[in-house]
Amino acid sequence: MALPITYPHPVIGNPIIFRAQAALPAAGAFDPAPLAIALAGFRQVMLYITYDRNPAAAAGAVTIRPESSPYAADAVAPQESWFRAALYAAAVVVAGADTVSIIQREDVKYTSVGAAAETFLYGPISLAGVAERLRIACAESGEVANPGTVEVIGVAYE
Repeated sequence: MALPITYPHPVIGNPIIFRAQAALPAAGAFDPAPLAIALAGFRQVMLYITYDRNPAAAAGAVTIRPESSPYAADAVAPQESWFRAALYAAAVVVAGADTVSIIQREDVKYTSVGAAAETFLYGPISLAGVAERLRIACAESGEVANPGTVEVIGVAYE
């Protein structure tokens, strides 16, 4: 008897719209409720981003904040559900003395180079096959009084 072949995770259609093309929140705030996409079983995501600065802004920029969750649903407070990637810098090692390395959460900023809409890739973001969900929050980080628009599309793969 043949066994049925099934995927170990739901089949997610690609590309995935993490953020539809829309204006960024005012005053440099991040999206208050970014869309969470279930990506259990995937190992990586490549982001395709389109940023269009506001015509009234001479120096537009967008900050991207990828956050992943090991939970299929939000955890009960006070436990956190969302985690940001971090950068690590190793300290200098000296014989006979302990060292302290640095780790810090990371956001990613893109600054526009022209008035027209600009497209760029970011990633791949590693999910390592263990993240259940991913969301992408965005904020205007150039001229925050004149927020631009951004769209974030992703392609998930193993």
